[in-house]
This record gives sequence, C-alpha cells and structure tokens, in this order.
Amino acid sequence: MPDAVDPSDEGIMEPLRFPDPGVESLQASVRRLMAESQQQARLLDSLSSRPEDTTFAYDGFAPGPPSPRGSRPEPRFILTLDGTAFEAELDALSDWVTDFLLPTYGAEVSTAAPWCLQWTEHLDVVGWLHGLWLAYQQHIDPEAGPSGPAVWHRDFLTHTMAAVRAPGGPLSACMTSPDRPSHRILPSPHGSADAVPGSVSSKAAA
Repeated sequence: MPDAVDPSDEGIMEPLRFPDPGVESLQASVRRLMAESQQQARLLDSLSSRPEDTTFAYDGFAPGPPSPRGSRPEPRFILTLDGTAFEAELDALSDWVTDFLLPTYGAEVSTAAPWCLQWTEHLDVVGWLHGLWLAYQQHIDPEAGPSGPAVWHRDFLTHTMAAVRAPGGPLSACMTSPDRPSHRILPSPHGSADAVPGSVSSKAAA
C-alpha cells in the first residue's frame, strides 16, 4: 500500500514510493538498456563518419589509400616517343633488362643465340624488349590474377627472346661469343641506320 500523501504540504506532491523490490530491478534493467542503446548509437556514428577503405592486402602488400582511376599515366610504346621522353624510357628499360631480364632469362651467348652489349643502339631490339617489359608490368599486377606471370612466360617472353636472339635475327651480326664482343647494326632497305628517321640516334636528338 503506498504511503499517504499530505495535500496540505505546500502543494508539492511527493513521488510515489513502491516498496516492491521488483520495481528497483525493473528500473536497473531500463537504465542498462538505455546505456547500451547510447553506446550503439555512438558506434554507428563513428562508423558512418569513417572514410571507406576499399583497398585490400594482396600477396603481402599492405593496404594503402585507394588511388583514383587514371591517376597514373598510361604507358606509351617507346618507339612513339622522342627526345627526353624517349631517353628516359630507354634508361628505365635498360635497368629492367640489365637487372632482371638478362640475369634471369639471358641464355649463354652462342651462334644460335647471339647478343649485343650495345643492344640499345638496335631500334628494333629496343621495340621488342620494351613491348616485353610493358607486358611484364601488366601481368605481374595483382589484377592479372595468379596466372598472370605464367601467361607472360607463355605468350610474351619465349617468343620475344626467340625473335631477338635468333641466328638470323637483328643481332646476328653482333656478339656470338663472350670472348669476342662485337656490335654491328645491319643496314635496312633504306640504307644505314643513322639515315633512318626512326633510328635510336635520331630519336635521341629529336
């Protein structure tokens, strides 16, 4: 039975008090639910204000900020470049050939597989190897999938090296033995290489 309230006590109503212990338990449950609800609301606000990160780790590469599409310049075939752009691309290609391609896939020099230490002077060889390098960059990209490197070996590496180092290929007049370094540019149907507008020397001077 609730305590009686004296209406003459300056008109202030005292709150009703229920001695039933079940009411206190109910009040505690309500307070706990309200606290949990506030905590969930703060968590939702925090998640909604956090920028979405769509970059994921792949093959040991840590995720980083997503780069906008088109932020990197599109690769251009080296034989379409001139002047300093051609020289810069040729330097990068030379580093890849010297540091990776030859140590890994450079078979022994012989009459069946000639080579030239001055291969950068052979415009056709530069074109072949630059195409191989572009394909390499494409097929080791994570977007190429796990089979990307195998596709590069099958469709690009074997064919390119066979064409460049063929006995009758562009380097056939150059070094056929490591003990006899040699360099010679075979004349084209237009005459000497220096006279051809698209030669390495003319591109570097452009």
